[in-house]
Amino acid sequence: MLSNFYKKKLDELIGSARISLSAKRVNDKLISNAFRFALDAHKNDKRESGEPYFTHPYEVALILAKEIPIDDTTIAAALLHDVVEDTMFTIKDIKAEFGDTVAEIVDGATQIEGLTENYELKQIESYKKMLLSMTSDLRVMLIKFADRLHNLRTLEFLSSARQLRMAQETLDIYAPLAHRFGLSILKSELEDLSFKYLNRKEYDRIAAHIKEKKRERERFLKKFIEPIKADLDKENFKYEIYSRAKHIYSIYQKLLKREKGFEEIYDLLAVRVILDTTNKYDCYLVYGIVSQIYVPIPERFRNFISVPKQNGYQSIHTTVMSKEGHRVEVQIRTKEMHEIAEKGVAAHWKYKENFNINDRKIEEWMKNIRETFENAAKDELTTGQLIENFKLELFQNEIYCFTPKGDLKILPSGATPVDFAFEIHTEVGMRCIGAKVNGKIVPLDTRLKSGNQVEIITSKTQKPKRDWEKFVVTPKARSDIKRYFNSERRKLIADGREHFEKKLKKHKLHVNEDSLLKVVQRIKYRDLQKFYFEIGAEPEKADEVIEFLTDKTKLQQIEAASMEESAAAAEAREQESVDRFRKETHDTTKDITIGTNGSKTSIQGIKYSYAKCCNPIPGDDVIGYVTQTEGIKIHRKNCNNIINLYLLEPDRIIEINWSETQGGEFMGGIKIIGEDKPGILNDVTETLSRNFKLNIKSVNILTKGSMFEGTLIVVVENLSQLNAVIEKINAHEGIFSAARVN
Repeated sequence: MLSNFYKKKLDELIGSARISLSAKRVNDKLISNAFRFALDAHKNDKRESGEPYFTHPYEVALILAKEIPIDDTTIAAALLHDVVEDTMFTIKDIKAEFGDTVAEIVDGATQIEGLTENYELKQIESYKKMLLSMTSDLRVMLIKFADRLHNLRTLEFLSSARQLRMAQETLDIYAPLAHRFGLSILKSELEDLSFKYLNRKEYDRIAAHIKEKKRERERFLKKFIEPIKADLDKENFKYEIYSRAKHIYSIYQKLLKREKGFEEIYDLLAVRVILDTTNKYDCYLVYGIVSQIYVPIPERFRNFISVPKQNGYQSIHTTVMSKEGHRVEVQIRTKEMHEIAEKGVAAHWKYKENFNINDRKIEEWMKNIRETFENAAKDELTTGQLIENFKLELFQNEIYCFTPKGDLKILPSGATPVDFAFEIHTEVGMRCIGAKVNGKIVPLDTRLKSGNQVEIITSKTQKPKRDWEKFVVTPKARSDIKRYFNSERRKLIADGREHFEKKLKKHKLHVNEDSLLKVVQRIKYRDLQKFYFEIGAEPEKADEVIEFLTDKTKLQQIEAASMEESAAAAEAREQESVDRFRKETHDTTKDITIGTNGSKTSIQGIKYSYAKCCNPIPGDDVIGYVTQTEGIKIHRKNCNNIINLYLLEPDRIIEINWSETQGGEFMGGIKIIGEDKPGILNDVTETLSRNFKLNIKSVNILTKGSMFEGTLIVVVENLSQLNAVIEKINAHEGIFSAARVN
């Protein structure tokens, strides 16, 4: 049984869904069951604010019901979106209770789980999963939008680091995606909330200015709107007309772009005329009326009705000069256009009365996203590069160019004729040797402008050029060019390998890859791939390596040098790991209470520090050295450096002991050598966390054949605890040795 409190919450959610979707399209039972299931699953969980965790999925579902309504399935999935990630329930449980569709949406919205501590890598993989799920069912993305919005609305309860990370991520990924789906209100709030945490000073300055000028702005706009309303009434238009200040982040961007102050930027205001009509041509009539009252600025006219934006946005935008000499933007659109502008794909679905993606442009864009991910391996893209390419797909500033036949191509701002060529077809891009813009030959790196007519000149003998990668901006052009050069590289590598193997047979030589690698690296090739590539391009380069392989003296020299370098590199890596550990230890052991032997006189208030060379922790036998400028330097008694100092300057040595009440957190470094088998490191860290409740600060691992070496840095209270940890690691199957880093 639900309490009265939660019964009211459920009634509010279902009521909102009925208003937004119409009662006939709402499955009350589905939403109720999901509500009860999520409430029970999260019953013991709390948010950072201290409130019940269930408030979060509930608010996410409410955002979807009110602001971006799609269907009852999405609302149910929103209530359940954190159940798999944060509770004992699995996707199988969700499927058994709510069916395949809800389970698939919840799975798509669930973040990647893994052992990695690398936040960036984990997030990139989560983006990848989210975007691939989105291409199958965009409801996944709508839940992620609502999830992110509610998290930002309650961001004050998180640490500063998490606030900044989430805010930046929102500006980079979520806000542009929201724009791409036409969710303008949601996009604006995401941007403003992110900006608030990323640049609080500028946010407060702009917000204060907006508040300060509110009454003045309202008086001005009321006076500005009056003659427009009068003429619309004369023509018997049904309409709504209202004014608004542009949102804070867009004002900030405008101020940056124009390098002007508030007083010099007047088009921070916008007036919207929303017509209650199904006839889009009425928008042009209203534009004519507005243009008769106020003088329009020609270069600021935008017709997004004839040429909609990539996200389906339609409206007429014109900037006019008021009687007072201030510029004001006027937007004119129908009621349907307005709803699509505000709610994007959700409104598309409503007006088309189905739950399929029938919007051709959105469908095409999602297809491109899917292909980008599917071709990633062929293009030899890292996951990071993949996400960067995706970010490029989220361009917000668009330009509109035409082929000689009048076909429209929408490109990102900054696009070049080469981008235009690849947009037509990959083969056109590959064979592009020149371009005409508005009838004139231009360089291929020319930045196109809206309205340009572009003619691409091709040649069967033309191939892509390396410098194209420096100026193209569309992901398609970048991907196609990269794929071409990767293909060419692979061909040259294969040709080079084949040529070299023939050379070996001719000289009756047999050499394994390890030995060959040492030789080619001696000749300054980075690796065998680079070596084969160079031979593929210039076959005669193989002769130099053949000469080495037939000279036993040179081979012996290379082998000896290689052994020396390997030993030096291993020593350097080990030293780097130790140095890193020592720095971290030193930086985190502050204000530790220490007493002298005998009377145990406190030295609190006296300048002291811990020696980086030996990193003492409570339980170690320690000794002090009185320096000339740094106060007392505390060493372990068996430290080689302190032994030398004792011999040279014995009068500067003082006896030191840890105080009886010594406490705090100290970092201990453990060098581990073990068998390189799957999951061993995770097993070790899991054992330590379970048995000691330790905070593991870092893990630095190097694999050597079937073994691994690494340094594990853990936070401990004293030497006894560190020794117990080392003992536990040594007892673990597959660990050859574990010892303290000195």
